[in-house]
Amino acid sequence: MADRGAKRPTVSVPDDWPAHPDLTLALNHMGGFDWDLDRGLLHMDPPALRLFDMPPETYDGRPATLTDRVPPGEAARLDALVARALKDGSDSYGAYYRVRHRDGTLRWIHSQGSIRRDTTGRPCRIIGVVRDAEDEYRHAAERVAADEERRRHADVVQRTTAALAHARTVQDVIAVLADEQGLDRLRAENVILGLVESGHIRLVSEGKAGSFVPELGLTRVGDEFPMSEVVRTLTPRFIGSRAEFAARYPRIWPAVEPLDVGSAAYLPLIAQGRPIGVIGIFFPRESDFDEQERALMVALGAGIAQSLARAMLHDQEHELAAGLQRAMLPRRIPGVPGAQIAVRYRSARLGRDIGGDWYDVIALPHGRVAAVVGDVQGHDTQAAALMGQLRIVLRAYAAEGHAPATVMARASAFLKELDTDRFATCVYVDADLSTGAARFVRAGHIDPLLRHAEGLCRPLPVAGGLPLGISAEFTRLDYPVTTVQLAPGDTLLLCTDGLVERPGTDLGDGIRELAAEVRRGPQDVQRLADRLWSLTDRSPGEDDMAFLLLRRLGDPRQDIAGRVRRQIAPADPEGLRTARHMVRSAVRAWGAGDRAEEIELVADELITNALLHTEGSAVITVEMPHSAGRRLRLEVEDESSNLPRRREPGESGVSGRGLLLVDRLADVWGVEPRGGGKCVWCEFNCP
Repeated sequence: MADRGAKRPTVSVPDDWPAHPDLTLALNHMGGFDWDLDRGLLHMDPPALRLFDMPPETYDGRPATLTDRVPPGEAARLDALVARALKDGSDSYGAYYRVRHRDGTLRWIHSQGSIRRDTTGRPCRIIGVVRDAEDEYRHAAERVAADEERRRHADVVQRTTAALAHARTVQDVIAVLADEQGLDRLRAENVILGLVESGHIRLVSEGKAGSFVPELGLTRVGDEFPMSEVVRTLTPRFIGSRAEFAARYPRIWPAVEPLDVGSAAYLPLIAQGRPIGVIGIFFPRESDFDEQERALMVALGAGIAQSLARAMLHDQEHELAAGLQRAMLPRRIPGVPGAQIAVRYRSARLGRDIGGDWYDVIALPHGRVAAVVGDVQGHDTQAAALMGQLRIVLRAYAAEGHAPATVMARASAFLKELDTDRFATCVYVDADLSTGAARFVRAGHIDPLLRHAEGLCRPLPVAGGLPLGISAEFTRLDYPVTTVQLAPGDTLLLCTDGLVERPGTDLGDGIRELAAEVRRGPQDVQRLADRLWSLTDRSPGEDDMAFLLLRRLGDPRQDIAGRVRRQIAPADPEGLRTARHMVRSAVRAWGAGDRAEEIELVADELITNALLHTEGSAVITVEMPHSAGRRLRLEVEDESSNLPRRREPGESGVSGRGLLLVDRLADVWGVEPRGGGKCVWCEFNCP
């Protein structure tokens, strides 16, 4: 390259520059190079060769000779950078890369090259400098590490605060801090938490198994323990090493020694200017806890204190609400001869975990029992208070001997008189356990379920009125009564909608799923209640839930499989539709099979005749016995003593076809006088 007479880069200092040790040091770590691209020769001055730890006598001016000095990965990256600069028309480039010295050590250097091109723009020469960048890179790496540490610290606070935002109870706070995810989030080995109570510190979380110190379960604020010191002084305590731990706190060191603990931070949890607790965070590494780390711990303690104060308030309100709820609900269910009863209640998952759902069982004279399940609108203490008042008045009206419709009407009027904007729904049944006759009234509530002794389970269509409070507001206090015959072994389920409603699902689907679960469940109502309870625990909803199971005792083989009864008033199209639905549901639930449509047709004809040809109401009764023949019996009673006559209608007649239809479809039929009226009955064989 000397033959070409090329001007090589030099590094010099003007004579009038003042001497400066840093500048002199920098110049001693900088060299120049001249790269002839046409001939493929790379001239490097002595300082540059020293940076590459290349003796001048061994360097032949060829770039390939430097291959052993640059690691393959670094060389590939550098070659790609230079090639791109030559190709895209750049006039310079710069790059950091590492050089391996003869002793195997790696050092960072920086190259800056100026690209010279001929008149056609083709690159022909690169002139540049190389300098030692080890200190520069190390300082940059330290700055990156410091920035990364600051980001990690901020991330610890941010992630912990975000997790604590969802904590509602003290146990939720403990779970966020002390479970495996919490320890990983804090990069901690263990976390303990204590609450301040009447001059003592009660440990509510002792952390990992094997780390609990019995004498620290309940300590005095005046004791010489780190948690006590923190509460007394309201300042954090930082323990940087195991030796410091053993020296400062010898009483707890035997319990700490077996653990993988190198340092610890004890932080006061202060809310509204007073200490409510203290948290101890243990780390596996020893640490001097620099100013930044201590600031992080203080910020973390402040966030934990806010969440803990909120959780403690929630727990106190929950305990108050739960006590109010327990006071409002029956303390015990009375024993009722002839029946087996089970009840369950679960509070809402929202608000204060209290609501207006209730159940009650009222023993009545002469072998009767009343059962009620209801729901007051809302999930707060007002809903619970209204629930308690409604439960009391319902018990009072029932105990006075009022009929079910009167009990419901008076309860609605009572709720209106309270001058509240809340309403309530409920279903009420008065059952005679000696005969099995059960009278139902319903106020805007979902229908009950009935499981027959043979295992079939179906919704029980009960005529309904408006919710309590609303019916009184609109003076519509006439609650229709539906009478159903409970056979021995039949089980009745009254429930609130919290048992069947799930977000995103239809109410009808929920009722069908519940009926299937009841059908598959055990006969014993306590075991059945436990089964239904476990199902709600697996998929808890956001509403209260209450249900009541009542099973009539006795031998199912000595009674009927099922019986339904319905009264229909004149000019009541809704009652007529409800009766038709009742008959359809009953005969299909009892397994009438192919004869179901015939039974429905005959029932419709008899009801229509009774309402058309008499002036009073009609009562329809359908029952299925347990006999081997399974003959279903259908009765329609009216208040007229005139007996129907079967006659041929003729080709153009429009009347007389009803009894002909009954005669053709029923296996047997007849008419019986009954007091001031009559009963038209028919039977169908349903094996």
